[in-house]
Order: sequence, then structure tokens, then C-alpha cells
Amino acid sequence: MGNRLYYGDNLDILREHVRDESVDLVYLDPPFNSNTGYNLLFASAASSRVEASIEAFDDTWTWGEASRNALLDIDGGTNRQLQVMMRAMHDALGDSPLMAYLAMMAVRLVELHRVLKETGSLYLHCDPTASHYLKLVLDAVFGADRFVNEITWKRSYAHSDSKQGARHFGRQTDIIFFYSKTADRTWNPLFTSYDQKYLDRDYRRIDPDGRRFRLDNIQGPGGADKGNPFYEVMGVSRHWRYSKLRMQELIDAGRIIQTRPGSVPQYKRYLDEMPGVPVQNLWDDIPVLNNRDKERLGYPTQKPRALLERIIAASSNPGDVVLDPFCGCGTAVDAAQKLGRRWIGIDVTHIAIGMIENRMREGYPGIQFETIGVPRDLASAERLAADDPHQFQQWVSWQVGGYPRDKKGGDRGIDGWFNYLSGGGKVESGVISVKAGDIVNPNMVRDLGRVMERDKFRFGLFVMKSLPTRGMREEAASHPTIETEFGRFPALQIVTLAELMHGQRPRLPPLISPVKRAARVETRTSHQPGSQGNLL
Repeated sequence: MGNRLYYGDNLDILREHVRDESVDLVYLDPPFNSNTGYNLLFASAASSRVEASIEAFDDTWTWGEASRNALLDIDGGTNRQLQVMMRAMHDALGDSPLMAYLAMMAVRLVELHRVLKETGSLYLHCDPTASHYLKLVLDAVFGADRFVNEITWKRSYAHSDSKQGARHFGRQTDIIFFYSKTADRTWNPLFTSYDQKYLDRDYRRIDPDGRRFRLDNIQGPGGADKGNPFYEVMGVSRHWRYSKLRMQELIDAGRIIQTRPGSVPQYKRYLDEMPGVPVQNLWDDIPVLNNRDKERLGYPTQKPRALLERIIAASSNPGDVVLDPFCGCGTAVDAAQKLGRRWIGIDVTHIAIGMIENRMREGYPGIQFETIGVPRDLASAERLAADDPHQFQQWVSWQVGGYPRDKKGGDRGIDGWFNYLSGGGKVESGVISVKAGDIVNPNMVRDLGRVMERDKFRFGLFVMKSLPTRGMREEAASHPTIETEFGRFPALQIVTLAELMHGQRPRLPPLISPVKRAARVETRTSHQPGSQGNLL
């Protein structure tokens, strides 16, 4: 199976495209039910008056037909424990937003359990808003005995919101629930580097060849009662950890020494033979991304790749399949690719799908993966325009090298923007108007021209499904040709859907990506047990 990226509702994708017991590891970072809208920030041209954000997803849940159907699906299933649990929750919470969230999550967790292999694991990333409810749902889906860890990720350093009127302790952590399909889960112990203070204190001794070591006790704990042998070593008689034969082998290898004559012999433990500090369930060494981080793309809830690398390295092996059903900007699939795993990503917005496609192709030149559910021909593009005009406008904006506008409020004649080099290294923005309907006329092209004049845009793109009429072409041609250091370009251009599907793009000066470009990533195809120092 090759790497796959799906556009669509993950419940439908899981049921229609992902086989039983075909996935080794699931990581999901679903919306947290925080009643918040999250905006994706775009880099607009400094000289233009452009709204530079769009809502990436709305973390607000409402009770309705979808949540009712989710409960009906659970009632029609075979998991009796989950049925009882969800009915009890519904009785307690009623038709509330929280119940809608739990119902939508529960039905998806059932499918994720189905697709996991017997050796597979699931990591669910959440916050305290609903974590206690989600654990009950996970216990019902997987079985309480399949709970492995509650991981606390300290995502940020100490801060105070008191100046903004906060009346609570600082909120610094997320929760990651770790469950396995069976007790026979894939598991690779991970270690982090030792603290320098610890090294300076405990590994302060150095051999002539530069190897650092510490001295360890080799006396047998519990003495004779624990079966430890009693004999003399270097003039000292004690109960020892090792047999006489093994002790002599260590002495011959120079691993047993006395610090002074008559002292109790000790074992030389070399630092370069130690794996490091075992990773525990408090992860306070991976801070949230900031704007200076090279991997930062601007997606509002982007997680650091190191966080996903830790999860993937611990619970999968090279060649295994990693699935992220809420993949956002694609950090899980990015980490999976870097560590030599295969991957499946699913998201319900074209913004996310477009960002992931760009991220993977820029980060891993020559990568091969399949994107399923996005328009691949004229007919499918026309279906998207008819079924979901808003998503069609988002998709078109990405196709022409731009980005969509936030649809909240009036659009002021604008569906998206694109950034371009205007000369002398200066970046400006152009405007996009997308018509998903069948009824178009010259007045619509004229309206775009008025928007360009009103908001001082030099370039505009009018994207439509059908062929332009003669009047529309004449209206576009009435706008001037713009002279730039990169050549002459029509100020207002009409682009048809058929042209886009055949790979034709508008003639414009060099375009600048609206989001931060992904850095090229060095991949690893073999698992190296031990230190996670090379994963962070």
C-alpha cells in the first residue's frame, strides 16, 4: 500500500477505504470541543490591504442530525459496553454540544479500533475540556484493560494570564491517551539524553582514551538470603552480584577496579554504553512551536514534529502504516515519512489537503503519494462546485497558486488572493473571484474590475466553470496590460475550470507561497532503539 491522502469526512473514508486490521498506529488530534474558531494565518503582501487569515476549522459542536445518527450507529453495533456508556452519557448530558462531540468521536473510535492490527496502538490527543469523558469512551471501545498511559505533554513554559483577567492556574498541558488493540502491541523503548549536571556529577571520571565512566556497586543485595555467592575479590570478602567466573571475566576486561587498596571493588560503567533516560509519561522536553521555528507553517494547532516522531518511533517500525484521521497541516504524516513509515492522512477541508500536499512535496522532493477525493477531472471539479461552492472556492484558490478568504461576513467581491513578485523584490497581492454557478455574465467580470480599482489591485483572476462569452472576454480585455520586470501580463484574466484541469495556469509574475514553505527533511528508514536525542 502506498501513501494516501484523503479529502472527506473521516468516518466515510474509514468505512469505504480502510480495511480491517490494516493499520499499525493511529494518532488523532481532533477538535477539542473548545468552542473556538481557529484561523490559519497567511503571509500577505505588506503593501496591500488584505485580510490575512481564514478559519481553518471551527471547534464548535452542535447537536443535530449527524450526532443523532452517530448514536444510532452505536446502538446498531455489537459493542454492548459502548452502547450502555453512550446512553448513560446522553441521559446525563442531554442534547448538548458536549454530547454531540462525544457521539461524533465515539462512532469514529469504533472504526479506528476496527482498522488497527492486533499489534497496533492508538494515541488520542486532547485537552482537559472533555478528556475525562473521552477516556470513558476509549475504555468502552478498547476495553479498560487496554489502557496503557495517560501522557501529559507540557506544551509551553510558565505564563500568566492574570493581566488579562484570568482567574485560574496557568494552562500549559495537553493529554494524550495511549491505548493498544491487544497486550501484544509494538513497543520500542525510547530514551532522552542525560542532563549535563547529572553527567558532571556521576560520570566525572575519564579514562586515558577519553571515555567517561561512573562506579557502580557490585555487592549482592540481600546477601545469602537472596542466593548471592560469597567469596574474596581483590582482598575483600563479600556477597557479590556475579558468579566467581563472571567476576573474573569482568576483572580481566578491566571493568572491576578499586579506587584505593583495601576498598570495596566497583564496576566501571561507561557513559557511551548507556542508552539515556527512559522516556516517562510526562513530556516536558518538547515545547510548542513558535514563529521562529523552521517547521512552523502558520496552521493554528500545528504540533511539533518531534512530538509525533516520539509516538511513531515508540509504537511502530519502519514500513508500518500510520493513520491520522484529523491530519490538519500533516505533522503526523510528515513524521511518518521522515521515519520510514507508510501513512494515511484524512481531512475535511481543501485548505488542509493543499497545505499537506505542498508540505510533503517541498520537504521530500520526489515523494510519491496519492490524493483521493479532490477533483482529478472536469466532471469531479464540476461536482464539487455543485455540492459545496465554498470548498470549491477554496480548492480553486489553491489551484491558481493563491489562498482563499474567510467567508465570514460579506465577501466584498473577493474569494481569494495570490501573492506575486512585482519587481525589485517587492511582493504585492492580486485578487481572485470564483464563480461556482452556471449563470455568469459580463457584469460579474466588470464587478471584479471595480474591486481591483477600489482596493488598488493590479491583477485579478476571474475563475468560472464554463467558457466565457464574447462580452466577458471583451470586458476582461478592456483592462490594461501590466508591464513588469518579468514581462507583460494582462491585468484581468479569465480562467476556466477546463483550463485548470488540463494544467493551464494564468500568466502572472512569479508567485510567492502564501504559507511558509516546508523545509527539506532528511528521512530515516531504520529504527535506532535507544536515545531519542536524534529524534528531537
